[in-house]
Amino acid sequence: MAYGYIGSMKTQPGRRDDVVAILLSGAESLREIGCRSYVVGLAAEDPDTIVVTEVWESKEHHDASLRLPEAKEAIAAAMPMLTGEFTSRELAVAGGLGV
Repeated sequence: MAYGYIGSMKTQPGRRDDVVAILLSGAESLREIGCRSYVVGLAAEDPDTIVVTEVWESKEHHDASLRLPEAKEAIAAAMPMLTGEFTSRELAVAGGLGV
């Protein structure tokens, strides 16, 4: 069964678009390392909250992606623009359109 991850992060006021650009900068290469779906969404009720929804071949694929140098660089670039307010949920993906 595929692995799913849904996470949200709150940005400093006015920094949402900068963080979104960082999150999307390496999205195209994720397919090569086991990502089936990677969606960056903007919370309708809060102009400073980003929600990321991911589906991976496995949790191991997801975890390995976070150890890549480009992922570490992106995280380091985004962190100063975040408030530290995060949520996360892991899922066993049963199926659906696009996964």
